[in-house]
Formats: sequence, C-alpha cells, structure tokens
Amino acid sequence: MHFVTTVNCMDGRVQLPVINYLRERFDVPYVDSVTEAGPVRVLAENAESPETASILRRVGVSVGQHDSKVVAVIAHADCAGNSVDDATQRDQLRTSVALIAANYPGTRVLGLWLDAEWAVSELLHAGGE
Repeated sequence: MHFVTTVNCMDGRVQLPVINYLRERFDVPYVDSVTEAGPVRVLAENAESPETASILRRVGVSVGQHDSKVVAVIAHADCAGNSVDDATQRDQLRTSVALIAANYPGTRVLGLWLDAEWAVSELLHAGGE
C-alpha cells in the first residue's frame, strides 16, 4: 500500500498532524487529501447534496486510481466550518464514517478526532478487510 486518503477540514492546523499520524500508522509515503470546511457536517447533514457528491467523487479517485485501502474522516475542535460542540461533531463523524464505508465497501474507514492541542485520536472504524 502506498496511499491512504483523508477527508479532512480545510483548516491548515489539522493537515500535518493527520498526515504524520497516518504515514506512521500505515507506513505509507503518500496521503491523498480531500478537503472541505467542516466535512463531517457536510457528509452527515445531507448525503444527497452536491457537496457530498463532490467529496465522494474525490475519494473515489484516490481509492480507484491510487488504490488507497484506507480512508480517514477527520473532525476537530474549534472548527470554523462546523461551529457545533465536540459531542455533535463526534456524532457527525460516526455518520460520515458509515456513509464513506457504504460507498466504498472493502475500504477501511477511520474516524479521527483532533483535540484542542491537535493530538490525533482514532475514535472508530468501519469496513475494510
């Protein structure tokens, strides 16, 4: 495996902690990034929206063309694109992980949380082998 994929917030503070975590966790050189402001809100609130379709299409490029076997969906504290409490974001993360897993069977999907100090925690996973 050479690639893993992120569905991450566009917030620049979360990019490197997630990339570093995934490169070490899966021993891969490359991390494809799909970014959106508050992606768990977008995915959880309307599975049929054009924004969700765009995210899923971009994940599909990574899974299909780069043979990514892991997709990590990320939520984080102090998200400007999803200004709800942490518990709500974690609920949205669960829904988002399930949606990605349903659209890409056979792909391992992780739900990652970044706290206020940008530490990465793996909260849940679905699918995969």
